[in-house]
Amino acid sequence: MHARAGRPAEDSDLVDLEALVETYYATKPDADNPGQRVAFGTSGHRGSSLDGAFNEDHILAVCQAIAEYRKDHGVTGPLYLARDPHGLSEPAWRSALEVFVANDVIVQIDARDGFTPTPAVSRAILNHNSRGGSLADGVLLTPSHNPPRDGGIKYNPPSGGPADSTATSAIAARANALIAGGLSEVRRVPFSKALQHAARHDFLAQYLDDLPGAIDLESIRASGIRIAVDPLGGAAIDYWGAIAERYGLDLTVVNPLIDPKWAFMPLDNDGKIRMDCSSSAAMANVVRMMATESGFDLAIGNDADADRHGIVTADGGLMNPNHFLSVAASYLFAHRPHWSPGAALGKTLVSSSMLDRVAQGLDRPLLEVPVGFKYFVSGLLDGSVGFGGEESAGASFLQRDGSVWSTDKDGLLLGLLAAESQARTGKSPSQLYEALTERYGAPAYARVDAPANRTEKARLTALGPNDIATRELAGEPIIDVLDKAPGNGEAIGGIKVVTKNAWFAARPSGTEDVYKIYAESFLGPLHLAEVQAAAKDVVDAALSA
Repeated sequence: MHARAGRPAEDSDLVDLEALVETYYATKPDADNPGQRVAFGTSGHRGSSLDGAFNEDHILAVCQAIAEYRKDHGVTGPLYLARDPHGLSEPAWRSALEVFVANDVIVQIDARDGFTPTPAVSRAILNHNSRGGSLADGVLLTPSHNPPRDGGIKYNPPSGGPADSTATSAIAARANALIAGGLSEVRRVPFSKALQHAARHDFLAQYLDDLPGAIDLESIRASGIRIAVDPLGGAAIDYWGAIAERYGLDLTVVNPLIDPKWAFMPLDNDGKIRMDCSSSAAMANVVRMMATESGFDLAIGNDADADRHGIVTADGGLMNPNHFLSVAASYLFAHRPHWSPGAALGKTLVSSSMLDRVAQGLDRPLLEVPVGFKYFVSGLLDGSVGFGGEESAGASFLQRDGSVWSTDKDGLLLGLLAAESQARTGKSPSQLYEALTERYGAPAYARVDAPANRTEKARLTALGPNDIATRELAGEPIIDVLDKAPGNGEAIGGIKVVTKNAWFAARPSGTEDVYKIYAESFLGPLHLAEVQAAAKDVVDAALSA
């Protein structure tokens, strides 16, 4: 924990926007430097122009690769192009538009010339494709909750959700080849011409029109519940005010500021500015407000592209993401009678096992998948997954009639679900979670990082059950060792070790020289500490073997 975590940012913490944008255009990435090559993680390619990892060459190459990929796969409908408030998102959006128009792509940009949440792009893609005919897809210029110095680009194919690894691997390989070739094959037109040829789409109006299909907004309105929202300077700012006005909600946007430096943000746990609405340090302003006599019953936070949610209750503070995911799933399956009886509860394998117990108690199938929301896309599309959630505070779920809402994470939707559950049950999400612990037990959960170089991370990725020598973890027999997710058989990129009352998972970081240990115990915090220590010993032994 950084000494100034949760405290206001100082001038020395702020990014130099002029230098950030200048290096975006001026710096040429080294095609032979792994840190400067295009690399798609679970949510697109991210990096900073200051490190030579997110520069105009990257965007030109990625967008040319996407234009070729969509053509090769018969995607001839519109491409929805959106951006968030990060300093690099605007110049990258301009570069992207120049390439797509040059490649004869029908580009739809925001009719209000504003910022667009990730879930609004997913809705636009799905709405278009539900009408039949040509297929649409989308590109978002956003690094999500990453610091202000970073930029990001992600591709959503016609499924409306994050592209799978087959698509992103092909796009990244082609983009890197284009960069290595000096961008000679990249097509581009001047921005003025590109803007002239772009079509306009009202993302906000469409999202608002469709929202009652997913959320019981009338119950929220009738309850009189007072809601505070801090979009953390992100793309959801205009959306929250419009939702309140359209549906008569007692909802106040308590922080309407947009600043690409994010000077108003408290520092995150590591001392960086990061718009992580699941972090008590980053959400310190909201937590402090709710701890006073604010008069609000509930507070909601979002990250920069609004695909994550943070829930703060008047009686419990900021909820652990796993806690609210458990509440959300439990509430939804009990209050969505039109969902298929076989619709599964989806979770990533590093999410809390409370979700396993909730699924069992509801007699619902459990779909446990690797880290990455892309693994829920097909199930949300066909209704076989009712709810899909990640421990990093990202989730989405079906509409009230059992049809698809979004196939990407929706932080606005989950915030409104917190309000709906409180309105209809008369209990806060914190109280609803307390009821779950009384029935299923109270788990202790944590994530820690440990150093690992590139070679060690590669070994960790390749670990299998036979590489784990011990048969005991923190005093309990090991009942399962997983290197593939039970829900779909996909490799998890690490290892998960399970006992009756605890588990740990170890995965290498895609961006830092560390590996992450996720651990949970239903036997309390002291046992969790034993699990964490044993986990590190198990992984270190496997890596040194």
